[in-house]
Amino acid sequence: MAGAIASASASATLCFSSQNPIKTLHFSTKTHSFYFPKPKVSALRWNSVRPISPMHGFSCNCFSTNSTHYEFSDGSSEVELRLQLGGQDVQSAKDMFVDADGTSLTVKVRQAGSFITLIDTISLFEKIKPAETIWYIDDDQLVINLKKQDPDLKWPDIMQSWESLSAGSMQLLKGTSIYIVGDSTEINQKVARELAVALGYTPLDTKELLETFAKITVDSWVLAEGSDSVAEAESAILQSLSSHVRAVVATLGGSHGPAGRSDKWRHLYSGFTFWLSQTVAIDEDSAKKEAKRHIQDGSLGYSNADVVVKLQGWDAGHAKSVAQASLSALKQLILSDKKLPGKKSLYIRLGCRGDWPNIKPPGWDPSTATDAPSATLQN
Repeated sequence: MAGAIASASASATLCFSSQNPIKTLHFSTKTHSFYFPKPKVSALRWNSVRPISPMHGFSCNCFSTNSTHYEFSDGSSEVELRLQLGGQDVQSAKDMFVDADGTSLTVKVRQAGSFITLIDTISLFEKIKPAETIWYIDDDQLVINLKKQDPDLKWPDIMQSWESLSAGSMQLLKGTSIYIVGDSTEINQKVARELAVALGYTPLDTKELLETFAKITVDSWVLAEGSDSVAEAESAILQSLSSHVRAVVATLGGSHGPAGRSDKWRHLYSGFTFWLSQTVAIDEDSAKKEAKRHIQDGSLGYSNADVVVKLQGWDAGHAKSVAQASLSALKQLILSDKKLPGKKSLYIRLGCRGDWPNIKPPGWDPSTATDAPSATLQN
């Protein structure tokens, strides 16, 4: 359900969810190129969330053609992978084939005159320096040392999975909250809950908060007082939540929510925003063109959100795959500018004045604003 293509325009990242068979999608944008695997819906097998310490190695099963067991550890500038070779009858290094490139890794072993695959992935957790790859045989283990492109990023696992992506995103977000906005309240709620569980964040739902406060349903409220009244009330809730950290907030979808109103975004900017939108596009190219057209037309959700996710259909059972595609895009966005979480924090400290992304100095008043130099974030 939720494979992704990704594109960056200003600070926004685009994802496209489809039901096509597994393949890797790639295209270049103004400044970045992103890679995401696109899974086939019927083949999704997501493991349950479990805590992973990014500082220690652990053993788990590798996704490969065989049941391959490995141990993984992160040594700051490089990561080490140890594969068990017991029973493989490896006589020398000539019986092994190791190929590492960018975000891919292939490991094969010779058996009965032909090579069988132990590992074949195009989704390493992050980019490596292929020319500095070292591997050797240590007793009954194959040891592979991979040099990281970004030594500051801790790898929770060798490959990007739901668990490793969740653990990796926690270190990148630095407590910054996430707001789920878009066309559908239901979709926003389902995806927000998956993200909250994965990240260890507090799940919050503006629909539930509104209905608890008003003692009536949102639909009844809209009929009685109009959608503007609901949007004003939700905006007040978002204002109170804007100073919170480590929360995933599901907002109202469609015309009821504040995301489609230009004067209601100032508090949404306090966190990373995911705009979830269904599309009739039949492939990633069409979805890309559709999203860029919306951005050029000034559509608020597409222009203002940090991550835009295009859904080709919707099934509540695949909320986790949508959440994974969203986190994958957010990870690439933050890695392209690691100051973004700190900039969000500065924006909150200055009062969520609506001056995102060009934050003005302290004392700037949006009601009497003229152009002023932007505040800078100290290293």
